Amino acid sequence: MTVDSWDVLPSRSARVDAGRDARRTAPRGRLADLTTTGRDPLGILERQNAARVPELLPLRTERMAASPFAFYRGTAALMAADLARDAGSGIPVASCGDAHVANFGLYASPQRTLVFDLNDFDEAAWAPWEWDLKRLVTSVVIAGQSTGRAEGVVADAVTATVRAYAHAIDSYTRRSALARYYEHFDVNGDRAVRDKAGRRVVRAAVRHAERRTGERAARKLTEPDADGRLRFVEAPPAMTHLDADTSARVESAIAGYLETATADIRLLLQHYRVSDTVRRAVGVGSVGTRCYVTILQDGDGNALLLQTKEAGRSVLVEHGGCLQPPDLTALHETHGEGARVVGMQRILQGVSDPFLGYLRGQTGHYYVRQFRDMKGGIDIETLEDGPFALYAQACATTLARAHSQSPNAARVAGYIGSGRTVAAALRDWAYAYAALSRADYDAFVAARG
Repeated sequence: MTVDSWDVLPSRSARVDAGRDARRTAPRGRLADLTTTGRDPLGILERQNAARVPELLPLRTERMAASPFAFYRGTAALMAADLARDAGSGIPVASCGDAHVANFGLYASPQRTLVFDLNDFDEAAWAPWEWDLKRLVTSVVIAGQSTGRAEGVVADAVTATVRAYAHAIDSYTRRSALARYYEHFDVNGDRAVRDKAGRRVVRAAVRHAERRTGERAARKLTEPDADGRLRFVEAPPAMTHLDADTSARVESAIAGYLETATADIRLLLQHYRVSDTVRRAVGVGSVGTRCYVTILQDGDGNALLLQTKEAGRSVLVEHGGCLQPPDLTALHETHGEGARVVGMQRILQGVSDPFLGYLRGQTGHYYVRQFRDMKGGIDIETLEDGPFALYAQACATTLARAHSQSPNAARVAGYIGSGRTVAAALRDWAYAYAALSRADYDAFVAARG
C-alpha cells in the first residue's frame, strides 16, 4: 500500500465523540428498560437439555435448584434471550457472555504467578458491551439479596460496580492498544488490595488456589493399579468411567487437539502417555454437556490432567441473535465452536493457559485446557459487606480490561461518560431482572416438584 492510499485510523477522541453521538439514537436511560413479554424461560432450559447427556440432567436440575443465585448461574441462555428484546447501545465488543461474579477468579499464569481474571468463556462472542455488565451487576444484586444484606449495601455495591467499569474503560482507552494487551492482574503485584478485610479475603483465596494444582488433583482423584498405571476413582454421577468405545474416541481425540496446540506443548506432551479418562460433570450451567478429564503419565509416574469440554453455539448468538464479525464466523465454521472458545479466551484474558487447544470430535466440538491449574475463586456470598462491594468492583475493572481489547472500546467510553446516568439505569435494570429471575427460579422449583 502506498502512502497516498493509506487510510488514517480514527483517533481516540474521534471514537469517543462517536460514542457520545450514539446517545442520540440510543439514549442511556433506555438501558433501564426491561421487556418481560414473549418469554419462555422454562422452555429455553428444556430445549438446552435436549442435547445434553440424559443421565446428568437430574444433577443439573439439583444444582440449579439449590438457590436463586445457583439458578441464575445456569441461565445465561435465558438472559441472552431477554437482553435481545431490550433497547441497547448498539456498540458491540468481544464479550464473555456469562460474566457473573462467580466466573471471575484466580489461576496460574505460564510464569506460575497467580492472576485474577475472567475464567469462563463457553458463551464468549461479540455482543453489546452492556450485556456483560448487566449480567455482572444483576449477579451482585442476587448474591447480595441471597445473603440478606441491607438494601443500601447492595444498591451501593451495584452503583460502585458500574462506576468502576466506567472509570476503567475510560482509563484503559487512554493507553495504547499494545499497553492494554499486556495488562493483567497479578494478585501479588502492585494492585494488591490495601483494605485490611480485602487483604484477608485475597490471602485466603490465594492459599486455596495454590492448593488446587493438577498434581494434588491427581493424588485425590486417582489411584495406581498393580502396574502403577493411574486410574480415576469413580464418584457417580459426577465422575464416571466411559464405555470402551467412547473412551477410545476421547483418548484418540487428544491427537487432534495436538494439531492446534503450540509447538512447545506438542513437544512437552511427548513425555506423556494417556493413562485413563472419565466423564466429569462441572459447574452449574454446564452440567449435562460432555466433559472429560484425561490423566497422562510420564515414565516416572508424574501426572498431567487435561480437560476436554464440549463447546456448543454461544448463547449470545443462538438466543441473543448477536451478529458476529466475519473472521469469528469463519473461524468456528472452519474449525468448530471449540476454536471460538479458545480464540475468545485468548482475547479476553490478560494471560491464558498455554495448553489451550480445540478439536472436532465424532460427537461435537470441543476445547482442551489444563484441569485445576491453581484455579480458585472467591465466594462472594460469604464476604463481609466491605469486601463484597470491593470484589464486585474488581470484577468490573477486570471486565473493562477485557472489553478494552476491542476497537470499539473508546466508543463505549464516550457513550458512558462519567457513569452516573448509566449506573442509575443499570441499577434499575439489575433489580428488575433479579426479581424476574427469582420468579423464574420459583417456577423452575415448582416444575421440578
